[in-house]
Amino acid sequence: MINTLIEKIKGKGTRIVFTEGSDPRILEAAIRLHKEDILVPVLLGNRAEIMGTANAHGWDIEGIETLDPIEYKNMDMMVSKAIELRKGKMDEEQARAACLKTNFFGTMYVKLGCADGLLGGATYSTADTVRPALQLIKTKPGNSIVSSCFILMKDNAETLVMGDCSINIDPTADDLVEITLQTAHTVRQFGIEPRVGLLSYSTLGSAKGTSVAKVNEAATRLKRMPLDFGVEGEIQFDCAVAPEVAKLKAPDSKVAGNINTFIFPNIDSGNIGYKIAARLGQYEAIGPILQGLNAPINDLSRGCNAEEVFKMAIVTAAQKFMDI
Repeated sequence: MINTLIEKIKGKGTRIVFTEGSDPRILEAAIRLHKEDILVPVLLGNRAEIMGTANAHGWDIEGIETLDPIEYKNMDMMVSKAIELRKGKMDEEQARAACLKTNFFGTMYVKLGCADGLLGGATYSTADTVRPALQLIKTKPGNSIVSSCFILMKDNAETLVMGDCSINIDPTADDLVEITLQTAHTVRQFGIEPRVGLLSYSTLGSAKGTSVAKVNEAATRLKRMPLDFGVEGEIQFDCAVAPEVAKLKAPDSKVAGNINTFIFPNIDSGNIGYKIAARLGQYEAIGPILQGLNAPINDLSRGCNAEEVFKMAIVTAAQKFMDI
């Protein structure tokens, strides 16, 4: 999948801004992206700190663009635009202070068309990456929330997708419907045909509970829609992935036992689930890939490594050429 995306974006000059330019993981990935002409990295942060990190590791960053918000020549224009976008929720002093922070500055930089996408979160929290995106980039038409998914890959195994594992803490039935639609749309763009299961500790009414009712309601609504992909729920994980269990618990289902796209009932189960798959199942987790925004803005796990930064940057750049 990553090689296919590289072919799509290589040499096209797609500009991706990195909000933590002095982080060694970011620098290592940016150097590789630059040398292989995959995309144009723009490193945000204190220029001396970025150079200090590069020198400490013996890395040559000549030719890679660095940008310190303090030195930005068009700061007055950016501040004015931020005030306009926040519609009275920021005065000039607050907007200027916000624009000096690399997460807010980077998001404004994308909003102004100076970069095609943003990747942050190596040190920032998810909230610090997503909040400016919601305030400035906003959700695209037809979307009321932002959600996320992880793509999990392993040699000789089918690619799996899990959502939402990082954004919505306790999604409602309405939210689960939207998360499902967003996730199915995303995975199709990355060449995966979704077979969706809305996960629960119950399969098709085998148990009761508030969470079961929520997931069941979302699944019922989805099944009434004219979808062009298969969906089942509420469904237990074993029934979702094991054909022999599906024959017992959901014999009439068209996708049970063969599901590859998993929608979790809340962030607890989602975050735990994808990390179990990554750590114990030896899957490589790419994400979180943010869904529902007007521009490619993506978040990194603070436990990421340079390889994960490299791949997430490629995903972010590729989203420029998709209907995200």
